[in-house]
Amino acid sequence: MDTKETLRQFEETVRGYIRDLESSSLERLLWKPSEDEWSLGQMYMHLIRSAQFMQLRNAALCLEPGESTEVSQTGKTKAGEEVFKAGSFPPDRVHVPPSPQYTPPQPESKGQLAEGLRDTLRRMEEIESRITAELDSGKEAAPYTVLHPRFGGLNALEWFRLTEMHYRHHLLQKGRLDDAWREAH
Repeated sequence: MDTKETLRQFEETVRGYIRDLESSSLERLLWKPSEDEWSLGQMYMHLIRSAQFMQLRNAALCLEPGESTEVSQTGKTKAGEEVFKAGSFPPDRVHVPPSPQYTPPQPESKGQLAEGLRDTLRRMEEIESRITAELDSGKEAAPYTVLHPRFGGLNALEWFRLTEMHYRHHLLQKGRLDDAWREAH
C-alpha cells in the first residue's frame, strides 16, 4: 500500500468514527461494559493520543532526527516484521490492566473527540506529504528509526502506516462495545 492509499484508508476509517460519534450520546460514549474495560470515549481518546503523542511524533522524529536520543537505525523485531508483512494487527484482543499511565481519561465532550480525530487526520496529511516528498526525491524511506515497544525500530513510513493499522484494528473493539451497549440497553 502506498502512502496515498494508506492516507485514503485512514481518512475513510476516521470519517466512519466521526459519523458514529455524531450519532452517539455522551452517555453512550462514557458507558463502560465493566469496570476494567474502556468506554467508547476512552477508546477514541486512546486513538487520538497514541497517534498524536507517539506514532506521528515518532514519524516526524525519523524525518528530522536532529539530536534526539530516541532516534537510531535499529530494525524491526520479528513481531514487527509480521505485522507489516500482513498489513494489519492480528485480530487478538489486547487487555492491559488499568493504570494511570496507560488508561485514557474519559472525554469531556463529543466535540473534544471530533476535533481530536480531525486534527489527527490533518497531521496524517502533513506527514504523508513529507514522506512522499522524501520518497519522490529518490531517497528510500528514511533510515532513521524510533523504537516501538513491541515492533522494534520503525522508520517514518512505518510509523505512518502503523497509525492507519491501529485505527483500523480498534474497529474490532468498537464493534464489541457497540454490541455490549445494545445488549445492556
